Amino acid sequence: MTADVMLPLADSGGQGMPDFTVRALDLSVIIGYLVLSRIIPLVVGSRMQKKAHAEAKASGGKDSDASEDYFLGGRNFIWPFVGLSLVATNMSGATFVGLAGGAYEQGISIFAYEWMSAVILVVFIFFILPFYLRSKVFTLPEFLEQRYDRRARMAFAGFNLFANMFIDMAAALFAGAVVVKVLYPDIPMIVSVAVLAILAAIYTVIGGLGAVMVSDSIQATITLLGGVIVLIATFNAIESWDSMAQVAGDEKMSLILPADHPDLPWPGLLTGVLVVGLYYWTTNQLVVQRTLGARSLDHGRWGSLLAGFIKLAFLFLFIFPGVMALSLYPNLENPDTVFPTLVFDLLPVGLRGLILAAVIAAITSTVDSILNSASTIVTMDFVKTLRPDTSQRGLVFSGRVATVVALVVAILWAPFIAQFDTLYNYLQSVLSFLVPPVVAVFLVGIASKRISATAAFLTLVIMQPLGLLMFIFTQVLPEEPSIQFLYAAGISTGLSVLLLVVVSLLGPSPDESKTAELTWKSEYWTEESQALRGTAAWANYRVLSVVLLLATAVIVVVWA
Repeated sequence: MTADVMLPLADSGGQGMPDFTVRALDLSVIIGYLVLSRIIPLVVGSRMQKKAHAEAKASGGKDSDASEDYFLGGRNFIWPFVGLSLVATNMSGATFVGLAGGAYEQGISIFAYEWMSAVILVVFIFFILPFYLRSKVFTLPEFLEQRYDRRARMAFAGFNLFANMFIDMAAALFAGAVVVKVLYPDIPMIVSVAVLAILAAIYTVIGGLGAVMVSDSIQATITLLGGVIVLIATFNAIESWDSMAQVAGDEKMSLILPADHPDLPWPGLLTGVLVVGLYYWTTNQLVVQRTLGARSLDHGRWGSLLAGFIKLAFLFLFIFPGVMALSLYPNLENPDTVFPTLVFDLLPVGLRGLILAAVIAAITSTVDSILNSASTIVTMDFVKTLRPDTSQRGLVFSGRVATVVALVVAILWAPFIAQFDTLYNYLQSVLSFLVPPVVAVFLVGIASKRISATAAFLTLVIMQPLGLLMFIFTQVLPEEPSIQFLYAAGISTGLSVLLLVVVSLLGPSPDESKTAELTWKSEYWTEESQALRGTAAWANYRVLSVVLLLATAVIVVVWA
C-alpha cells in the first residue's frame, strides 16, 4: 500500500504542471506533528495551571477557580504566550490561503488589513485594554453589562456566537478544506471540514484556554517558519524582482489604490478597514480573550505589541509570495489555490509536509480559539447568568457541550462560503456590514459616560439585523455588489454612532456607578505617566508603541 497520490490542478501558465504528489515522508511529518501538537498543549497547560495554583497558595493570594482555569487559564499568561496566541488566532488558514489568494488577485493592497492591525493594537493597549482588565470580566458581553445593562450583554453575546460559528470558524475550516481539496479532490468538502474541526476540538474540549494558549504559541512559531520557507522558495523561483514587479503591474505593487477600486478603494481604509480592525482586535471575544488571561496589564500590553510587530512581517511572509506567483502561474483559475501550488511546485519532499503541517497548525489554532471563545460565552453569559447556582463543574461541562454544538454548526455552514470569489472577500464583506454597531457601542461607551444602556441595546438590536439584511441584498443576491462593502461599513458606523448619541441625549444620564470606573478620564493618563517615570525603554509600552507606529509608517510610505 502506497501513500503517494498524484493530483491534478489548474493550468500553471506555461511553467509546467506542478507535481502534486503527497509522499510517504510528507504524510509522516504531518501525522507526527498532529500527534505531538495534541499531546504537548495538554501536558504543558496542565503543568502551568498547577504551578500557578502552587504560587498563589505560597504567596497567600487568592487561588483561581475551575471556571477561571478552564476559560482564562487562571489569568496567568506572560507576554510571549499572549502575543503568539494573538498571532496564531489571527493566522488561520485564511492567512496562508486567503492572503496569498487575495494578493494574487488584487496585489499587495490587501496588506492594509495587516498594517492597520498594528495601529489598532496600539489604540487597544492605550485606551481599551485597561478597562477590560480593571473589570475582571470573563467575556466582553459581561463587560457590556457592567458598563450598560444585561440587555446589552445578551444582545452582544448572541451576536458573538453567530460570528464565531458563521464567520470566524466556518471561514477557518473552509480555508483548510481548500487545501485538502487540492491534495485529495475526491474527498467531499464536508468530510475535510469535519476532520479538521475534530482535530482542533480534541484539546480545546479537554484542556480549555490553558491548552489553547500553549498550542497557539507552538503553532504560531511553526506557521511563521513555514511562511519564511515559502517566501525564500518563491523568491528563488522568479526571474528577478524587477521582472516580477513588471508582470504584477503598478496597481498590484501599491498599498494605496484609487477611490473607485472595486476591492480596496483608499477611502475604504478609514471607512471600512479601520472599523473591521477595531472590531476584530478590540471587541471580539475570540481575540481579546487572550489578553483577558494575561498575568497583568503590562503583560497584556507587551503581548499585544509583539503581535503588532509580527503582523508587519505578513507583507513579506504571506502576501509577496502571492504576488510573485503571478509571474510563475498567470492562469490559475482559483486564487485560493495559489499557496498549495507554490508548496508542491517549489518545495522538496519532506519540507512540503512541514509546510502542510504549518497550514493545519494555522487552521486548527484558529478553530480551537474560536471554540474556546464560543464555549466561554455560552457558559458565562447564558448558563451562569440564567442559572447562577450552577456549580463550577457544571459550568465547565456546559462549556464543553457548547464547544461541540458550535463545531457542528460551523461544519455545516463552511461549504457555503465557496460561492464567494475569494475567502478574504467573504470575511471582510460580511464583517463590514455586521460589526459597525459593535464598534460604536464599545468605543463610544468607553469614551463618554453620557451613553446610556437603552441606547446601546437599541443600537445593537436595530443596526445589526439591518446590516445582515443589507449584506444579503447588496452582496449575496445581486450578480454584482451594489455597494462597496468598505463604504457600507463607514455608513453603518456613522448611523450607529448617531443612533447611540441621539437616544442617549433624549433619555436620562446613566447611573454614575455604571460609568465611574469604565469610562475614560484624563487623570488616568497623568497618573500612568508618573508611574512610568524611570521605566526602561524596552519595558515602557509607550516607547515600544512609538517604535511600532514608526515601523508601520515606513512600510506604508515605501510601498504606497
